[in-house]
Order: sequence, then C-alpha cells, then structure tokens
Amino acid sequence: MKRRDFVASAAAAPLAASAANGKLAVMGGTPVRKASFPSWPVIGAVEEEKLLAVLRGKKWNRLNGNAVATFETDYARMMGARHVLATANGTSALYTSLNALGVGPGDEVLVPPYTFVATVNVVLLNYALPEFVDTDIESFQMDASKVAGRITSRTAAIMPVHMAGCAANMDVILQAANARKIPVLEDACQGHLGEWRGKKFGTIGAAGCYSFQASKNLNSGEGGAVVTNDTALYERAHSFHNNGRAFRTQGDGFSYHSGGANLRLTEFQGALLTAQMTRLQAQSDLRDANAKYLTSLLEKIPGIHPVRNYEGCTRSAWHLYMLRYDAQGFAGASRSKFLKALSAEGIGGSSGYSPLNKEPFLTNTFKSKGYRKLYPEKVLREWVERNACPQNDKLCEQGVWFSQSTLLGTRSDMEQIAEAIAKVQRQAGDLHKI
Repeated sequence: MKRRDFVASAAAAPLAASAANGKLAVMGGTPVRKASFPSWPVIGAVEEEKLLAVLRGKKWNRLNGNAVATFETDYARMMGARHVLATANGTSALYTSLNALGVGPGDEVLVPPYTFVATVNVVLLNYALPEFVDTDIESFQMDASKVAGRITSRTAAIMPVHMAGCAANMDVILQAANARKIPVLEDACQGHLGEWRGKKFGTIGAAGCYSFQASKNLNSGEGGAVVTNDTALYERAHSFHNNGRAFRTQGDGFSYHSGGANLRLTEFQGALLTAQMTRLQAQSDLRDANAKYLTSLLEKIPGIHPVRNYEGCTRSAWHLYMLRYDAQGFAGASRSKFLKALSAEGIGGSSGYSPLNKEPFLTNTFKSKGYRKLYPEKVLREWVERNACPQNDKLCEQGVWFSQSTLLGTRSDMEQIAEAIAKVQRQAGDLHKI
C-alpha cells in the first residue's frame, strides 16, 4: 500500500499491517521518519553577490547607500503598495506606525491575545493600554465579531494580527473600525505574500507591518517594514524612524520637527532581502500546496483540528502550520505527551503561545509610576477582569505548531507527518505510560 493511500484511510478504518502500525517510537518502536526536514534559511550565490557588493562599495548605511531604497521599491511593487519603509525589525515597524497614527498616553489599542509579545510591547512603549479581543478558536485569530463591543471612546487603533500568516477577518474588523473612524494597523509580521480578497496583507488597513527576523518567510536575520498607501502617514513614519528628522531633509544639515528614534535598516540587510525575495514566491507556492495537502490528511484523524481560514483569505502565508489537539480523541492523553510521542516519530512540533493577556509583565507595567500617573486607579484595577479571554485560554491548551520550513518539504514529507499523527492516535492509550 502506498503511503498516501494508507494515510488517507488511516483514521477511517483500522490500520492495515504497516510499519506505522508498529509500537510507538517513544515506547521503543521504529519511528515513522528518520530524515530531517529542510533547513532554514535557504541561501546561494545571489546572497553572496549582493552582500559583497555592499561590503566593497563601503556605503553601509541607508543614508548614503541604495540597497535599502532598492528593496523598498521592489517590495512595494510586490505588495501592490504605494509606500514601503524598511525598519530595524518588525517591532520597530509597529512602534513607528503607532507613532505615525498618533497613539499615545490615555489611548487604548485593541489587540489579540494569541500573538507574539511585540504586538503588545509597542502599545506599552507608547504608554497606551492594550485591550484584548478574545480569540476565534477555529481560526487562531482575533474574534472579529467581538471587536465592535470592545471599542470605547478611548480606542485609538485596532491592531489585528495575521497570526501565522493566516488572515484575520478584515471585512468585519474594518466595518467596526470605519463606523467609528478608527484606524486599523495590520500586524502582518508573519504574513509574507498572504492575501485578503486578492489584496496583500498590510495594504488593507491604514498601514501594515512586516518582520524579516530569522524565522520569517522573508529573512534578513533582523529587519522589518511599514507598508501603506497613505503618503502623509508614510512621511510621518519615515521621519520618526530617522530620529524625527524632517522627511525631505537633504545633506548633512540637522533639522528635526518631531520626536523619533533610530530605527533604520542597514544596507547589508536591504541587500540580503532583495536576494531572498528572488525565492519568496516559489517558496510561498510550495508552502501553500503542502499545507492544503496536509490539511486534507489531518482533518480525517480524530482529535486533530487543522486551522480554519476564512473565506476572504485568498492566500495564507503559512508561516506556521497550526492545529488544535483535542485530548478526547487521544484517550485523554495530555498535549505534552502527544508532542513527545510525535517527536520520537521524527516529527517535531511545539505547543505555541501561552495566554498573553495573563502574563505578569502587564500587571507589573500597570503598577509602574508612569501608568499610575496616566490612568485612574479604577481603570487599572478593572483591567484584568475586562480583558479575560476564555476562548484563548482554551486555545493555548490545545494549540500545536509546525514551522514554516517543515512546509518546504515534499508531498511525501506531508504524508509522513499525517502518518505519524495517525500512528500516535491509534495507540493513544500507550501515551499514559510515558
């Protein structure tokens, strides 16, 4: 029996005689997979050529070189956006954007609780209050149906995250935002080439932000970008990321018209990104095909619930492949035991995020001198109750991730992932012994 035929029927009928029906590897059996998945990043001659050109040109800063500007132009064209501003990292892209939008002390920003901490840190850096909108557990995204109910007179921005490269429900979010004239800042740091109704993530709201950190689908070690079609917003962002220097200031003169910080990208990173972009579309196509095939296999296995994309998501970026693990489908075995058994079969996965809204750094921040001066005691005291996210709590107990480089494997690799999960599921009773 071919592996793909086996996997397709593994959950629907008793397993046929097969290596995958042997003893679990964690119990001393033979693992389903022994080979490694593709490594990351992928590099070649084009990266060496462009990096050496910057090195030898001796213009390593964006203020006197052209590699960053070239990347911005090329990326704007790829994104279908009017403006791209490269920044030091995704966090600084978000920080710059919030400043360009005028978010500051006394304001509230709506954010999801299932995201990387930077989404919240940039709100705190502006001395605003993060207000969490609970998660849609099937999509792993901000529950757009709850956004309107979380808007107050203090809401200065809504910041949905296209978590793992899947899409937040932008139709519903924009409807709620537009009704109150509140800007939407898309955190698309994990969303390279993702699309909502044919438009690239980041081009749908007032602005969008990307990360080029080492794990991201477009990678320069560190780096980020602000994407926008709003020229005035772009100019404010450009000034802020360059220490508040007037956008059109030329030469060596020093002139400042606002506060800011040095959040510029280096020429080396700009060159590296231009090189990595030559691979991005093909890699994205491969991830998309593999993710869809893997979903078709996993959705047949009891207790496994692959992430659900909204109808408006015309393309997911698949920075991560996410699923929910239901212990009831695995004889009540814990997620940690499932992941341990899966790892022994040669398939590495992780448990993903913990509830961000419950992290102690938030309450510690609200106890700080600055926040106690800015916000009434009652507002800070009631923050915990106001920001309860029960659906997200449940998701954080069930989430399982596979990395984006896993999806750069072959179709056969996807079959082995499903084969290993099916094997563990069929022998889930043994998980209690480990």
